[in-house]
Amino acid sequence: MYRTVRYLTKLDKVSGLSDEEREKLKQVEEKFPFRANEYYLDLIDWSDPDDPIRKIIIPQTEELDEWGSLDPSNESRYTVVHGLEHKYRDTAVILTTEFCGSYCRFCFRKRLFMHLKHDEIARDITPDLDYIEEHKEITNVLLTGGDPLALSTRNLETLIGNLRAMDHIRIIRIGTKIPAFNPYRILSDPHLLEVISKFSRPRRRIYIVTQFNHPREITEVAIEAVNLLIKAGAILVNQTPILRGINDNPDTLRELFKKLSFIGISPYYAFQCRPTVGNKPFRVPIVESYWLFERAKQGISGLAKRARLAMSHATGKVEILAVTEDNIILRYHRSPEPEDRGRVMVFKKNPDAYWLDQLGEPLEVVTP
Repeated sequence: MYRTVRYLTKLDKVSGLSDEEREKLKQVEEKFPFRANEYYLDLIDWSDPDDPIRKIIIPQTEELDEWGSLDPSNESRYTVVHGLEHKYRDTAVILTTEFCGSYCRFCFRKRLFMHLKHDEIARDITPDLDYIEEHKEITNVLLTGGDPLALSTRNLETLIGNLRAMDHIRIIRIGTKIPAFNPYRILSDPHLLEVISKFSRPRRRIYIVTQFNHPREITEVAIEAVNLLIKAGAILVNQTPILRGINDNPDTLRELFKKLSFIGISPYYAFQCRPTVGNKPFRVPIVESYWLFERAKQGISGLAKRARLAMSHATGKVEILAVTEDNIILRYHRSPEPEDRGRVMVFKKNPDAYWLDQLGEPLEVVTP
C-alpha cells in the first residue's frame, strides 16, 4: 500500500487548531520544536481538547513550567564515542539521527532537536563501529535516536550490515515509533522489508522495539505494517511510558497491552516518564503508576502482561516491584555497577515521588 505522507513542522499548518490556540502555543513551539505528519494528525479528535493522541503530539503551555533536566538519565556519563553509549556491559546504544516521524511532547531526548548546540548523533559511524568491534562483550546493539527508520533505507542497510559482519553481535534492536507515527514508511518501502529479512537470521535476530502509547494508535494501517515486519523475520516488542492524560488509567493500559498481544507484539516495558525539561504535564507518581499498572494486568493473558514497570535512572534500570501500606520496593533490573545488579531496595512510601531521587535513603537493602 503506497501513500505519500506530508510532514509539518509549524503549528500554523495544523488545520485542527484555532488561531487563538496557535498564538497561545507559539512560545512553546519556539522552545520545543513541533513535528508531525498528516497521517498521525488525522487520528486526533479535534472536538475533544483532552484527546490523548492530541496530547502526544500537540504542544501544551505547561511544557514551559520549570521542571526536570535535559538529560535526566545522565546519558552523557556513558557516552564512550561520539554517538555511542555503553552503559550495560553487553549492550551498546547508537544515536543514529535526531529526527523522528513526529516529535512526542514527552520525549526524553528532546535536547537532540531543540535549538541548542547538542550534537550527539553518530554522523560518522566508523569510530562507533570500531569501538563495538573491539569490545567483544557487547552482544546486542540498540539503534535509536531520534528514530532509525527516519534514516534512508540505504543508510540503515549499511549500518546493520556492518554490525552483522561482527560475529559477537547477536541481536540488533531498532527503537522506533514509525509503526505508530507513519506506517506508510514501512508499507511503501519493500527495500526496508528486504533489509530486515536479509539480516534477521535464525540465530541472530533483529528486534524492533515499537512505541505504541495508546490503543487508538493501533490502526488497520499500523497492523498491516506490523504484520509485514513480522513476516520479514523481525521480533516485535513494545515499550511505553505511563503518561498523564494519555494512558494513565488501567482500562486504557489494559486495552493497549491486549491489542499489542493480539497483533504479535509483546509488551516489554512500561516506564516512569523521565523528568525531562518540558515533561511536567505527563508526570505520574510512582505509587499511582504501580497500582494502575497492576490493575491493567488483571483479566488479560500472560502474553499481554509481560511488561515490567521500570524507570531508566542514571544508575541503572530500576524495576518497581511493589507498593505496600508503608513502603515502595524497587530492584535494579539492570545496572552498570556489578554490586547493584539485582539489589532490592525498600523505601518509605512517598505518594508524591515520581523518581528514585525523591525517595531518599533506602530503609533496607538486600543484595543477591
